[in-house]
Amino acid sequence: MIVKASTQEKITHAAIKLRGGELAAFPTETVYGLGADATNDSAVAKIFAIKGRPEFNPLITHVRSLEEAQHYGIFSKNALAIARRFWPGPLTLILNRKRGCPISWLTTAGLSTVALRVSDHPIANELIKLTGRPIAAPSANKSGRISPTRAEDVLNEFQNELGIILDGGDCRVGLESTVLDVSGANPTILRPGSITQIDIENNFGPIILANKMAKITAPGMLESHYAPNCKVRLNATCIQTGEVFLGFGKNSIVGSKNLSETAELNEAAANLFRMLRDLDQNNITGIAVAPIPEHGLGIAINDRLKRAAAPR
Repeated sequence: MIVKASTQEKITHAAIKLRGGELAAFPTETVYGLGADATNDSAVAKIFAIKGRPEFNPLITHVRSLEEAQHYGIFSKNALAIARRFWPGPLTLILNRKRGCPISWLTTAGLSTVALRVSDHPIANELIKLTGRPIAAPSANKSGRISPTRAEDVLNEFQNELGIILDGGDCRVGLESTVLDVSGANPTILRPGSITQIDIENNFGPIILANKMAKITAPGMLESHYAPNCKVRLNATCIQTGEVFLGFGKNSIVGSKNLSETAELNEAAANLFRMLRDLDQNNITGIAVAPIPEHGLGIAINDRLKRAAAPR
């Protein structure tokens, strides 16, 4: 069932369920999250079970503020400056776990680091406030599938498996958060997102972009991820038998969808997951995707597309 998020009463109801060890889906500025009390082992285990998610794949924990985050992770001087610059917003920081941190070890996949984020979405923040606990929340979809940017995407994904979905409309960003590892001496982007490498470097100097084959230390690093049921073919300029086309800019085909007819990368990012879901129909064999420029936000879009096209 979809619970409309327009009233305090509905968000309060979801918070009560979270405190009781249940799950609730909620909107953020990036994608919809599937939330559980991050300090409750059995609640977090329900996320892995309902998603079919590998337990070696850690979860992002959502908190209300930098001050709250400092209860859970160790912030270097540089990490603190980065958080102050980009929080609240679509940036997840990987930090060394603070001694006595109450976040479940299942949430962090047994790692000595924690993945923390402060969203700028008012519904997400109100939910965390009313729950009174940090909320572990990966994207609200089956593991490896396309991330949801609308409440109906979540409903279609889980049907009757999930009782509460707070509806906040379409997600503004449409791509998962940038994941930046600041647990060591050299800040490293583990997952690109709408806060780009250039955005961070312009403020804080050179950072590293992790190799895609790097050890999994953060969400979104699985090689095959964000995948529709049908195959995805990249850098396409035409369609083959049984395919549909997902265009970009002037690369378009009559009757197809276009991520951005004006070749605007922010618009393309916001449309990506919704259009992949809309094109993923039983009567097609594949989605042919037009080339996307490999710069700025295009790096994050191509990252998601490459994982969607990877061997299953």
